[in-house]
Amino acid sequence: MTGYRFAIVVSRFNEEITEGLLQGARERLAEASVPEENVTIIRVPGAFEIPITAQRLGESGEYDAIVCLGCLIKGETMHFEYIAEAASHGIMQAAAATGVPMAFGVLTALTEEQALERSRSGPDNKGREAAAAALDMAKLFRKLDEAIGG
Repeated sequence: MTGYRFAIVVSRFNEEITEGLLQGARERLAEASVPEENVTIIRVPGAFEIPITAQRLGESGEYDAIVCLGCLIKGETMHFEYIAEAASHGIMQAAAATGVPMAFGVLTALTEEQALERSRSGPDNKGREAAAAALDMAKLFRKLDEAIGG
């Protein structure tokens, strides 16, 4: 997969968790032989800023797929629900608007323990899973482009 380019948009909010997700994503891309220089990492303040950043990256035409990583932990107010909905719909809309696959790796956990569990090193790391989806979609879109002459 040396000819593919990926971007990872990662939230700085809940950084202990998002850094674990980022590590998992980077490991999965490396396992697929994606050179480090073909992976751009962009850090944003929080999950709310992920979609617009992913859309801008998608519009650049530089990337085969974008991995979106963040972490939302439910609190006592409605903030969690609003941001989770905005992030998920925004990423979906950004992918549709740009035609660039965008993998959803934004955790929506009820507790910090749940989020930590999903960001630990290993096969269940959700950053790793999002990177795997991005790899699959990049390959699929390359094949589709070849098949339809794109």
